Amino acid sequence: MLAPLMPGPLAAQALPPVAASAAAAASASLPAVQLQGHYEAAPGQGDAASAGTVTQRLIAHRPVQRPAEVLEFVPGLVVTQHSGDGKANQYFLRGFNLDHGTDFATFIDGMPVNAVSHAHGQGYTDLNFLIPELVRRIDYRKGPYAAEDGDFASAGSARIVLLDRLERGFASSTLGEDGYRRLLLADSFEGPGGHWLAAAEGFMSDGPWTVPQRLRKSSLLLRHRGGTPGLGWRLGLMHYNNRWTATDQIPARAVADGRLGRFDSLDPFSGGRTERFSLNAGLDGETADGDWQASAYWIRSRLNLWSNFTYALDFPTAGDQFEQAERRQTLGGEARRNWAFTAGGRAQRLSLGGQIRHDRLDPVGLYRTVERRRLATTTESELDQTIGGLHAELATSWSPRFRSVLGLRHDRAQFEVARSSVAENTGRAGDHQTSPKLALIWGPWTDWADSELFLNAGRGFHSNDARGTVARLDPVSGDPVERVPGLVASRGAEIGWRGQPLAGQQTALVLWTLKLDSELVYIGDAGNTEALGASRRRGLELNHHGRLDGWTILGTPGRDWLIDLDLAWSRARFEAAPAGADRVPGAANRVASFGLGWAPEGGPWQVQFQLRHIGPRDLTEDGRQRSASTTLASMRLGWQAHRNLRLGLDVFNLFDRRASDIDYFYTSRLPGEPAEGVADRHFHPVEPRSLRLTATLSWD
Repeated sequence: MLAPLMPGPLAAQALPPVAASAAAAASASLPAVQLQGHYEAAPGQGDAASAGTVTQRLIAHRPVQRPAEVLEFVPGLVVTQHSGDGKANQYFLRGFNLDHGTDFATFIDGMPVNAVSHAHGQGYTDLNFLIPELVRRIDYRKGPYAAEDGDFASAGSARIVLLDRLERGFASSTLGEDGYRRLLLADSFEGPGGHWLAAAEGFMSDGPWTVPQRLRKSSLLLRHRGGTPGLGWRLGLMHYNNRWTATDQIPARAVADGRLGRFDSLDPFSGGRTERFSLNAGLDGETADGDWQASAYWIRSRLNLWSNFTYALDFPTAGDQFEQAERRQTLGGEARRNWAFTAGGRAQRLSLGGQIRHDRLDPVGLYRTVERRRLATTTESELDQTIGGLHAELATSWSPRFRSVLGLRHDRAQFEVARSSVAENTGRAGDHQTSPKLALIWGPWTDWADSELFLNAGRGFHSNDARGTVARLDPVSGDPVERVPGLVASRGAEIGWRGQPLAGQQTALVLWTLKLDSELVYIGDAGNTEALGASRRRGLELNHHGRLDGWTILGTPGRDWLIDLDLAWSRARFEAAPAGADRVPGAANRVASFGLGWAPEGGPWQVQFQLRHIGPRDLTEDGRQRSASTTLASMRLGWQAHRNLRLGLDVFNLFDRRASDIDYFYTSRLPGEPAEGVADRHFHPVEPRSLRLTATLSWD
């Protein structure tokens, strides 16, 4: 993220001390700002009203049911699940059903999480290896407006930064219903070469499902930070292993007529196993006129995923279970140089950088299975995919109340399928794209609620699956298919306002639009690419965060109370589709979240209430099939019983609502039903009310 020209908390984090001083000197005439609330997005900071930074304090206060739900701290983003807790989650943002991550780029300490040419789906974002307690901050953006953002960032991006050190070591034990058990140990210490942080997590849960999910997960983390006054370095190691039985969506008709219960399963052998190992390293240095950073990573991962969504439609006797499997290695890195200077009497900041990533999959495949035993190969490939990008950004402060950010990015991708079980589906392909970016910022006007006005525009893209760029034949039917482009362009714009009309609170209002040239996606469940056509989305967002200063609530001062309110409305339509058949399936037209917390400084108690709403979604292009809305509440109660002991109680689905985490409409067949199957709504229920009790013992 390009550091702001104004001095403040974000600038201090983004630049080493020498470079930060240079930037501050270049913009000494600009007003200083103060941090408000749980979000580091104060007046004079950031390049868009829809961008910001979530602090560790907010993350620590809010109950999180699954690791990936840390992304729900991004205003307007919703995380659900349709297959238990081992598989990557389902994400919704800005009128997108992002599936498992396409069009929203996620990074952890500079390492990309989105998987290209994935066995299950393009952009697959599995965050189950993340330990939420070790997240330092989340830098988020929405829209394709930043030159640093490349693949998958059309709807936005989130960069999750982990802690380098802990104030105190701790051991945390959590017990919950349905076999929920979690143990976390973490400590940091001075050691050879600098500071070290180590953590280990063990987790198991059966869930409320009739067929227990038998999830067994372990995570390890080791981090090192060291350096000299002008040069710093960091090293990181992460390992994650998980095994589970899936709880996929079930047909509504079978629940309605009593053949199934809401928490039943139709294939007790669905599930998966996955493993991930990563190494990453980084350097950052200071110069007289700025700073530089460089990093590299290596990720090795494996996945075997067994699913059955249509039950007995294609193979009435053996069943429709299939396996998606891959073995992957990912190598990559990035480098960036920043200059802060004055030219023509105006503060300037120039950033030049580059990123490269190479993925090798050997193999990646789709197989017919029965009870997890392979019967036949639908498609199996060995492939390589490389994408590299160069980016530049120039920020100029034209006056104390007007600045601009000009950005340019160029990406080139190469795809090679060296081997395929369908001989015709091999070959090489390439694609490239140049993406201009622009941000204009007026303000802050300190005499009018510290207000700022933002205008942003830019071009982005997502990559397609390598197999679709060279395919000639459908692996199932054998029919000819058209090859797809390697990179699919998006174009977005927004106008936003941000200010502090109330003391200690910040409000942002954003009107946005985004056009995708094509929603081509690789369908891992079928082994081919589906063309969904060009689409356009537009929407309105309202965010309000901060302390209730000046109020008195339940006899306590408002400064002890924190409020978070996020509202988002959107409309998603296919552009070339006929009238009445232009709805984008799965797109949520409204999303809302509300949080109210009480956390007095120095007090032993903490209470947080959280409400999340996702509106109805069109399940078919004609809009005749729609899901119901889902509204869920959660609560956290914390008590500092002793300096070294903290107790916490989390309650999820506080009001025990019967709702769906996800809904789809498609054709499936149960035994005894017509051979052509039955078109029906299929859903995955939210879990019933559940309690988790956590005891945390800390030490110096």
